[in-house]
Amino acid sequence: MAKAADYIADVRRYDPEAEQSVVQKIVTHLGAALKNDDAKFVVCTDLAETDSIKEDWVEGTLGLSGDTAKLVNDVCEEMQGDNRKQRVTFYYLTARHAGKLGDI
Repeated sequence: MAKAADYIADVRRYDPEAEQSVVQKIVTHLGAALKNDDAKFVVCTDLAETDSIKEDWVEGTLGLSGDTAKLVNDVCEEMQGDNRKQRVTFYYLTARHAGKLGDI
């Protein structure tokens, strides 16, 4: 089973003060998806994937509405230097940008 310790270093490249407990909540949320090598990473050029993140994570879990696609696009831009964007980091950054880390 995946643990926050497996992902915290990558998250801290973007947020050096990231709390391991918050990362663990995201890891738990993602669960079995992290066992699949393809699902561990986000492909920002895949519209179906970014739509799924927007609908399931940003709107569903984080409870946001409005221009949620912009939030996903902003994180894609922030992580553009990463060829393999770790899903845990991506989800963490969307929550951080939305001010929702405390709500996870």
